[in-house]
Amino acid sequence: MSNSKGTALVTGASSGIGAVYADRLAKRGYDLLLVARDAQRLNALAGRIKAETGRSVEVAAADLTSKTDLAAITKRLREDKAITLLLNNAGMGYNGAMASADLAFTDRLIDLNITAVTHLASAAAANFSAKKSGTLINVSSVLALAPEIASAVYCASKAYVLNLSLTLNTELSDAGVRVQAVLPGATRTEIWERAGIDVNKYPPEMIMDVEPMVDAALAGLDLGELVTIPALPNGKDWDDLNAARLALRPNLSLSKPAPRYTKTHAHA
Repeated sequence: MSNSKGTALVTGASSGIGAVYADRLAKRGYDLLLVARDAQRLNALAGRIKAETGRSVEVAAADLTSKTDLAAITKRLREDKAITLLLNNAGMGYNGAMASADLAFTDRLIDLNITAVTHLASAAAANFSAKKSGTLINVSSVLALAPEIASAVYCASKAYVLNLSLTLNTELSDAGVRVQAVLPGATRTEIWERAGIDVNKYPPEMIMDVEPMVDAALAGLDLGELVTIPALPNGKDWDDLNAARLALRPNLSLSKPAPRYTKTHAHA
């Protein structure tokens, strides 16, 4: 089967969002390089996608919190010109207050949600900009915009992914590289159970199934969106928020403090 779209590298591909993206990207004509820790599940997914689509599917069992494994996947991504799309999806959740946080666990979360995302984004940026084409999709979260309602380190990691994407878009747009940040809301995946959270305690109207979430994200990619929030009814709400942020920029760095910080106050 001829391949005109190249290879999509999908991280966190063994289940949930990554597995559905793998299915959808193969059906869009991409060959696949699937990355996750669970080789058995990867191979099962690869076999199904190959049978259903006829695409070439390669699996790479790797733990992206391991420096050695991350370096190997990063090197492949940086050097393999057949790779035309990166789905930076692998991530983990956390449930708990900062004061009582298990710092060894949060270190692993940072390694996966921030360090691995950064290394892979850098490799993709180098590969794609050199050939003036490619697509970089970073999976963030609506918690990048609503950090008050969940654990600090997880929310902060997803805000990092959003800001990384905004900057990468500025760096890469002239090189013909597409960047998209996807901000899912609560999505029915295994991340909840792994984080020790019962997803069923939330109102069902808040929880989106994985398939419609990914389909909406890909529709946002087709529409040329830089930031896609699958659940947001009115896209203008994001545009307005972003416009308000950009309006701050001329006054964020000036030679003198704002007057409210320099007024003389009478003391009793």
